Amino acid sequence: MTARNTLDALLEAGVSGRTVLVRSDLNVPLKKEGEARIVTDDGRIRASLPVLEKLAQAGAKVIVTAHLGRPKGEPTSEFSLAPVAARMGELTEVTIRRADDLVGGSARSAADSLGEGEILLLENVRFDARETSKEDAERQELAEELAALVGSGGAYVNDAFGAVHRKHASVYDIASRLPVYQGDLVATELKVLQRLTESPKRPYTVVLGGSKVSDKLAVIENLIPKADALLIGGGMVFTFAKALGYDIGKSLVEEDKLETAKGFVKLAEESGCRLIFPTDIVMAASFAADAEHEVLPVGELETGKHGAEALGLDIGPESAKAFAEQIKASKTIFWNGPMGVFEMEAFAGGTASVAQALTETDGFTVVGGGDSAAAVRLLGFDEEAFGHISTGGGASLEYLEGKDLPGIDALTA
Repeated sequence: MTARNTLDALLEAGVSGRTVLVRSDLNVPLKKEGEARIVTDDGRIRASLPVLEKLAQAGAKVIVTAHLGRPKGEPTSEFSLAPVAARMGELTEVTIRRADDLVGGSARSAADSLGEGEILLLENVRFDARETSKEDAERQELAEELAALVGSGGAYVNDAFGAVHRKHASVYDIASRLPVYQGDLVATELKVLQRLTESPKRPYTVVLGGSKVSDKLAVIENLIPKADALLIGGGMVFTFAKALGYDIGKSLVEEDKLETAKGFVKLAEESGCRLIFPTDIVMAASFAADAEHEVLPVGELETGKHGAEALGLDIGPESAKAFAEQIKASKTIFWNGPMGVFEMEAFAGGTASVAQALTETDGFTVVGGGDSAAAVRLLGFDEEAFGHISTGGGASLEYLEGKDLPGIDALTA
């Protein structure tokens, strides 16, 4: 990305009276409350607003396109962006308008009447099957219709790093229809990821959690040779534990990844990366917030009250302390994935300990993944206490895997 393609360059060129199409990442969780649906975690909305406000305050007519969920190319109230528009309106003083469709009559009318300094949110871009089509011609057709909403003299800003790994119409094809610029979220995410992969200060520690090894296969393989230590928590612990010969009760395990887990252990030994596993686990009678539970050593997980029927739902306090010590001794830390079922208070201790340690180290800290960011907010941590909270999701993981990202390629072509 050259200097001329930055958001600052666009603002310096002047946007007053011009229409700017912005691809934002507004894919937030919702819950039903009576007949309404409300946003339960507005982190991505708050992260997206600064760029939209910069453009609006500079006099641009801002049109926003974004996705929510996976509606499979058809409109459905479940995935409407209406609750997102409502929350945006609560978080900013800029006027937020909403179209009832993407490129139809409502969108065209709203775009034509949009005033300088106002923001128009189009309906879910994935309501149109052409957005995700594997046929180039279909995606390009939608890109043309999106560009038509902007008209002459406009521009396109990609500020949705969480979507740049997709070759979609609003991410990839649109970039050949309008002058393209890199949003601040995308620019920041790229700098952080480059820092993690190219020049991390050492010791460099990676903390991985979440439920499945399969979700992070390529990340583990790519980061083991780069990191000094890799801490394993969450449900993926039990696939590694079983691969190493431990009994794990009814804990989550991916039987088809046992040999892969053994291979990662060997790779870590060969690479000089310390692979650190929990030494104790919180074992529970069932997957429930009020389930009876106890802490057991990792080699004795079937010896407790519930025997072979118990399942692990968090790392234990001894492990949490060891993980925290490793984090505090590191100069670069990347965390992706909770240590346990943090949504349930009884099984949030490991995740809370990791988050707390990240706020106490003097190293550069990166919180990656939607679940980790959600945990930070749910557990009441100050987001400003972390070096960087990623909004990149799967796209950031693919970057760390060493993959090319179509949305970034389109911005730099």
